[in-house]
Amino acid sequence: MKAEIIAAGSELLTPDRVDTNSLFLTAELNKLGIEVTRKAIVGDNRGDIRDAFAQALARADVVIATGGLGPTEDDLTREAVAELLGRKLESNPAVLRTIQERFRSIGRQMADVNARQAMVPEGAQVLENLRGTAPGLWLESEGRIIILLPGPPKEMEALFSRQVAERLATRAGGTRLVERDLRVAGMTESDLDQLIAPIYTKYPDVHTTILAAPGEIQVQPRIWAADVRAAEKLLDEMVERFTIALGDNLFTVKGESLEEVVADALIQNHATISTAESCTGGLVAERLTRIPGSSSYFLGGVVSYSNELKSAWADVPPELIQSRGAVSAEVAIALAEGIRLRTCSTLGMGITGIAGPGGGTSEKPVGLVHIALAGGGAPRERGLRFPGDRERVRWQASQVALDMVRRHFLYVPGKRPGTKG
Repeated sequence: MKAEIIAAGSELLTPDRVDTNSLFLTAELNKLGIEVTRKAIVGDNRGDIRDAFAQALARADVVIATGGLGPTEDDLTREAVAELLGRKLESNPAVLRTIQERFRSIGRQMADVNARQAMVPEGAQVLENLRGTAPGLWLESEGRIIILLPGPPKEMEALFSRQVAERLATRAGGTRLVERDLRVAGMTESDLDQLIAPIYTKYPDVHTTILAAPGEIQVQPRIWAADVRAAEKLLDEMVERFTIALGDNLFTVKGESLEEVVADALIQNHATISTAESCTGGLVAERLTRIPGSSSYFLGGVVSYSNELKSAWADVPPELIQSRGAVSAEVAIALAEGIRLRTCSTLGMGITGIAGPGGGTSEKPVGLVHIALAGGGAPRERGLRFPGDRERVRWQASQVALDMVRRHFLYVPGKRPGTKG
């Protein structure tokens, strides 16, 4: 089955709102073996919404729309679909009672305008919304399925999971999407493709996508198949070949973030870490502590922007800063060693650099970052110049820092590797 998603709402055509509903729906539909072929965002114009549905129904087996089911004049999805299908809109007494009861339960008087949400196209099945006043609607026309869902994500997700997913599963047939999510650090997209193109081009039935992001590349082979077991075996064979080709640059074959892989390596090796960050502003610490249970491996960190606090909090000698400069390999190493000794952690991470947009010189340009890891032997340091704006520089620096920790457990004798899969 093929599906298209329509997001209704003029706010989604501004820079202030992002359509996240379609991401959830795509993931859920793929699990059911339904392929999403197109997505559209349409403003609050009845004619435009009607046309979007007409075009989608000409191509897809299932059309799912979010938004436009509220009580106000600009909520026009019901009206547009009813007009397209040539069906009357009728007030549904049961839906109206449910809406009235919801308002009574919270001690509020229902406004007359909310009665619009009880208007249902002829032949539509009502999908109860336990988290809001706008019910969902299930319609069928000429062998096509139309599903209208409320726009608020919490309402939409709950309604889809409770009342839509199972019904769609019975219609979807036996085809399923089988996929893998490999992630790589420390390589350029072109270098990666040069290594793996000879592999994935030998599998014409598998669609392999390469997605480059700052400090990371994702490789996603996927195949739609009726024989899931055979597809799993085929992708496992591809992943094995990718793993050999990519070597230590591959940090997961299951889609985990780099911080998740690093956290697992720290836990498995009973190791702890602390951080002293300047230009990254605590980003490495934030990423390490996103994960539940991070207190077992992350002891603490400091954001030491000023030279005085580099000395006060991480024991960097003032004379070293004066002689080598705050942005230098030597200061990065001193930050890593200083915070490690201060916190008695297994590893210490030190980062200093120039994130921009100002502050650079010919000798030390914007984007220059020094990253050091101390513990388990002589400190390791990398000096890199990252392209892009301030946030891009900071993110790439955090990515390299975490990758240094991961590789530490790959190369230290007797340690368990930090690659998940």
